[in-house]
Order: sequence, then C-alpha cells, then structure tokens
Amino acid sequence: MLIFKKRIEIQSYLTKCAGLGKSLGFVPTMGALHEGHISLIRNSKNQCEVTICSIFVNPLQFNDKNDLEKYPRMPEKDIELLSKAECDVLFLPEFEEVYDNNVKFELNFGSLDKILEGKHRPGHFDGVAQVVKRLFDIVKPTKAFFGSKDFQQVMIVKSMVNQTKLKIEVISCPILREQDGLAMSSRNTLMTFQERKVSSSIPQLMEKAKTIALKNGIDSAKKLIDYEIAKNPLMKLDYYEICNPENLETLSKLQDGKPALSLIALYVGKIRLIDNLILKG
Repeated sequence: MLIFKKRIEIQSYLTKCAGLGKSLGFVPTMGALHEGHISLIRNSKNQCEVTICSIFVNPLQFNDKNDLEKYPRMPEKDIELLSKAECDVLFLPEFEEVYDNNVKFELNFGSLDKILEGKHRPGHFDGVAQVVKRLFDIVKPTKAFFGSKDFQQVMIVKSMVNQTKLKIEVISCPILREQDGLAMSSRNTLMTFQERKVSSSIPQLMEKAKTIALKNGIDSAKKLIDYEIAKNPLMKLDYYEICNPENLETLSKLQDGKPALSLIALYVGKIRLIDNLILKG
C-alpha cells in the first residue's frame, strides 16, 4: 500500500492511474477504522481498479470541541487494517494539505442540513460538505463509498456532487453491525463496559418500535422509544423520527406503498450514537 501525506504527490500518482484508464474508488474516513470501513474498501475493490482511503479528522465538522478532542486516533492500527484489506493507496494529510486556501464552496441544501443531525449539530453538514468536496478535488475518484449508517450525510454528499457538477458516483453501502446488532462505529471503542452493554439494546428497541409503528402507528412507536430510553439513566434521546427516505421529511403516519425509514440519535453516557432502520422499502 502506498502512503501519501502531500496532495501534490497523491495527485501526481492518481493522475497517472487515471491516464492509464484505471477507475478510482475512494473511501474518505476519519480513522479509528473498523470492519464497517473495511467493508467499504472491499466494495471499492470489487468495483474499481485502484482503491484509495483517506484518514483525516476534519475539525470543521465538529460543533463540540470536546468531541473533536475525544475522537479516537489510532493510525498504526488503521494502516495495518488497510494493508490487510489490500487497499492500494492511503492519503494521510495534515490540515494545511486539505485546506490550502480560504475558498468556501457556496452550497444550498434547503432544509436537509437543518433537520435531524443538522438541527442537533449546527454547522456539521457544512463542514462535511466542505471537506468532502476538497478531498474529491484532490483524489478525483470515479466512485466514492459511504456507509448508510450516516444516511443523512450520504444525502448531503450526493447533493453537493450534484450542485458542483462533479462526475462522481456516490455509493451508499449497507450498515455493518456487531454480533449484538449495534451499528459499528469508531465511537463504540470509547464506551465503558457498562455503556457498551446498555447500547446493545438500541437495535432491539428500534426493531420493536418498527413492529409497533407498522401495527399501531408512528405516535405509538415514538412513545415506546421515549419510555424505554427515559427509564435507563445511562441513555438520553436526541431524536427518534420516522421519515421519507427520499427527502427525510418527517412522517406523521405510514402510507401503503410509500417508503419509510426510522432514524435515531442518542447518548449512552457521554457517547453519541446514531442508527437507522428501514420500515418499508
């Protein structure tokens, strides 16, 4: 695996690859890699001739400085995992390599960046869009791979690509889960033993709420979530919503033949987790 830290060096190499007609698959990450990230690498390797991963903890997408400081960093382990997965190229830039100028891309996401995660993490999606646009400009991939756990983020990236007229296919890959069903996340490593034990109830609770939503309606499902989380002192709910997955508009009731997706964000101790579940395809 080739490792580049300078944008001019990785651009030179990837320009040669593209010049040979090779397709480029890109997996942008913030490190602390787990099997979910590696599944994105595998998807890229299955679809593209050269797979590139970036590791860059982007300070502009953290609205909480403490969250930024606590975010796990383990570059040696990440490099080992990527090497075993036979990733072709790793981009490990410093801040100045990504943000080499003060240009800010003007983007309009309508209400998409102001609801759900956008409402609870102001400025988060602007930070995501700005850094992904810059990384796309450096790597110039054919395809980019993201995990669908960050469902709203994938929609933001797709919107950014459309607005900036980039010729990149953004691919959303299935959520990978731990044996107990918890969605894989870099933040899982920050939980205490007790917090991790409690967090295993989240996917079970979402499945139970899905059953109730389909049988008794959305309000009943929300009441169940509120009740179950309120009675656990380690948990605090940010939101639970059932939405139209095409635009993330909140639904008040389920309709026959119409898709629906539940999304949750909550704290377990001081660790914030998100997940989602398809109710109706």
